[in-house]
Amino acid sequence: MPHLALYTFGVLKSPLADPGPLTREFYDTGEAVYRKISRHPGYLARAEAADGDRGMFFGADWGAWGEFAVPAWYDKGQTVETTALATTLSLWTDLGPAFDAVYTDLHREALNRRYDWFERTAHPNHVFWWVPDGVTPTWQDGVSRLEHLDDHGPAPHAFTFHHPFAPDGTPTSVKGIGPKNGQVR
Repeated sequence: MPHLALYTFGVLKSPLADPGPLTREFYDTGEAVYRKISRHPGYLARAEAADGDRGMFFGADWGAWGEFAVPAWYDKGQTVETTALATTLSLWTDLGPAFDAVYTDLHREALNRRYDWFERTAHPNHVFWWVPDGVTPTWQDGVSRLEHLDDHGPAPHAFTFHHPFAPDGTPTSVKGIGPKNGQVR
């Protein structure tokens, strides 16, 4: 049975190394969100650097998740001191559990505060795609799918919660949003 890959990407207003209170708050909130989501039904795994160093993305060992990559529109730093991004790459059993995890509890509260931490951009901030069971998506997969979504809109290859597709490529919906305005099929 295929699994759902989710890549998220946002450009932060301040570098991750910024000692200011908003950056500390972002880290604290993010750590609590990760703990909660990792126990959510339907969550399978997420990319984590082998060294676990806070703020280390570029050059870190991501194992099966591949070499770290970012969309072409990211134009800030790539060192620990200058990196100003937040990104995730995760695997889920299906759209319903991913939707529930993103739009409830701590993550929902964080979404309500996102513009305290993130720059507003015209680019999408998340993308989904289906992967065969046993396949680990890579950072490059996530970047290419997000860029495809940005350039061409939602399709079975790269889609969002608002325009989701089933594993067979047919349009579907999530909890009242999307083209069929019903439950995930």
